[in-house]
Amino acid sequence: MRGTTSATAAAAVLAGLITAAGPAAAAEPACAPGITVLPSLTGGPAGAVHGFGAGGLAVGSSAGLPAYWTADHRVHAVPMPEGFQEGTVTAVNGKGLMVGTVRSTVQGYPGAAFTYQLGAGSVQLITASSGRSGGADVNEAGHVVALDDGVAKEWVNGHVVRELPVPADAHPSTVISSVNGINKRGDILGTAYTNYWDQDNDQIVSKTFPVVWPAGDYPTSSLPVWNDSDWTVGTQATGIDNRGRVVGYEARSYRDWQERKPAVWKRPYDALPAGPGLVAGYEHLTLDAISPDTNATVGTAVTFVEGYANRTQAAYWPGAGPVKALPHPAGATPDARSQALAVSDDDRVGGSYWGWDGVGSGAVIWTCASKQAYTPQS
Repeated sequence: MRGTTSATAAAAVLAGLITAAGPAAAAEPACAPGITVLPSLTGGPAGAVHGFGAGGLAVGSSAGLPAYWTADHRVHAVPMPEGFQEGTVTAVNGKGLMVGTVRSTVQGYPGAAFTYQLGAGSVQLITASSGRSGGADVNEAGHVVALDDGVAKEWVNGHVVRELPVPADAHPSTVISSVNGINKRGDILGTAYTNYWDQDNDQIVSKTFPVVWPAGDYPTSSLPVWNDSDWTVGTQATGIDNRGRVVGYEARSYRDWQERKPAVWKRPYDALPAGPGLVAGYEHLTLDAISPDTNATVGTAVTFVEGYANRTQAAYWPGAGPVKALPHPAGATPDARSQALAVSDDDRVGGSYWGWDGVGSGAVIWTCASKQAYTPQS
């Protein structure tokens, strides 16, 4: 495939990069603002960056397959397990341990979560193959979380060490719909869904809300949401940082009526989420990732027309002040689109870019993102 090398060679490259990056006392070079549209594996859609590792490593999807990019921007395919045709690397830690999801395009579209150590010859499936498996993340200690056939679980060294229960105060109909993150301390983030008939009020109650399972087996927290009964509205968790700050968004979807409202929760999760505002010139915003320690949050600013996302642009919020936009590559036309899906402590932002302008489309990285973020002229 174009731009690929063997996994073994890539491992050697990354090992050198990680060695060069540590120990912690080594000075980090000043970053230079830039935008890189990354090369793609051949034969499919360009893909997106979903996470960052040490030594310039980025992970995500390319041509519909799980992939990663080394510091020289070369793209590498993660070995696909038999029986699956699509996939994404969703996260990676500083030791090159990747996690992700794969999906079959036949027989009901079952999915599964996997781990992959950089340089290995194959992935390791960790969940059952079902329509309710996936959504993997990993922290720096190597703890892996994912949804396994509808049950949220935590793995260490390939062994399940914890099954994560539905919150005790939740309605009996509640299920866990996704697992969305784990921080350094071991706090785990997920999203729950409940749907039932409220006989007292003679109506259907439908609620989607974030859940935090704290490290150390402390009680599970159900995070409060703005809307807890409208079936057209759901609140999706997307990320948790090392201080327990949670980000996500509320989504209203009904025919051609679409809304996206950004949300931020802080411990002890006893108050409604805060809204950081919108990017100037856009009517909606999702928050899709948060950095581990620097309070930076990224997502996508959206304007809908008759239910379709007419305009999208990657958004950057430093945790205070206005939410700003990240620029498209030089030469982009007004109808170009982008989204931000990952952010690191060293000020890299990753996502995807679509262009009809000769610039190209693909997974994209903004370096020194905070220095590029700007307020559009609305």
